[in-house]
Parts: sequence; structure tokens; C-alpha cells
Amino acid sequence: MFKPVFHSAYLDIETTGLNPSCSEITVVGIYLEGLGGSKIVQLIDEGVTCNNLISVLRGVRRIYTYNGSRFDLPFIRKKLGLNLEDFLEHCDLMYLCWERKLYGGLKVVERKLKIERRLKDIDGKMAIILWEKYKRFKDFHSLKLLLEYNREDVCNLRILREKLEKSF
Repeated sequence: MFKPVFHSAYLDIETTGLNPSCSEITVVGIYLEGLGGSKIVQLIDEGVTCNNLISVLRGVRRIYTYNGSRFDLPFIRKKLGLNLEDFLEHCDLMYLCWERKLYGGLKVVERKLKIERRLKDIDGKMAIILWEKYKRFKDFHSLKLLLEYNREDVCNLRILREKLEKSF
């Protein structure tokens, strides 16, 4: 049986706040692509562990993020004790955007480049609220929305990378 080989990954995390000293990672979204296709993996809540993340990224050579150098990767390093840059090439798409005079957060850049997003009213602050509703009230609809938001983030990172490559 053919097992897909994933060589690239697009990563985005959701958290309970901006400071890893007093916040937690709630979701790690990873869009894997390579020979044989692609797939999305989302680690949630207690499934966000060093071992699980390493397992998902097995075989991956390069990881793409947006502002990951300043947020996602340091948060993962602080909370999980894992420095992804020790074993993966990292490309922070935010800096490639800056080289093309595209400034702002991911959603701002997506609008400028006409990258579609179905969940237009959800942002990082709303992601925190959705997580709280899920944890406090077992609101599975909120969890579903949060996971869909994270899924859009990682899928749009791939689209953003492709658009940036075509602009050169």
C-alpha cells in the first residue's frame, strides 16, 4: 500500500492569549502536502503534545507560517519544549509579504490578494471566545467553528505561498 510522503507543512496555532507564560495552546493546525496528496491534521487541547506534533511532522522538511517566527514557533517552544527550527526549515510568509509591500495580519493580506475566506467574522480574539465557550459549556458548535477557522488559516497559507511565488 502506498503511503503518502509529506515534505511541506503549513502551521498555525490557536491559543488562550498572546503570552505563553500565562496562556495555553488550544489547537495546532497543520496542512501537510507532498507526494501522494495532502491532508490536514488538527491537534486539540490535551492532544497538543510534543510527541504528537513530532509524529505529525515526521518526514516534513519545510514548515510555513505567517508571523510564526514571532508567535507560533516561540509559543510552541515555550509550551511544549520543542524548537521546530532544530529539525525543519522554516519560512515565515509574513516577511515575504513585507518584501512585496504587503503589510498587516494574515486576514489583511488575504483581502489584498483576494484570497477567499468563508469565516469572515472570526479572528484571533473570537477564536479565544469560541474556545472558552467550548470548554465552559461543552459548546461543540463553538469548537467546530474554531477548527474550521484554523483550517482556513492553514489552507490559506498554502494559497498565499503560491501567490507569492507567482509574483516573482
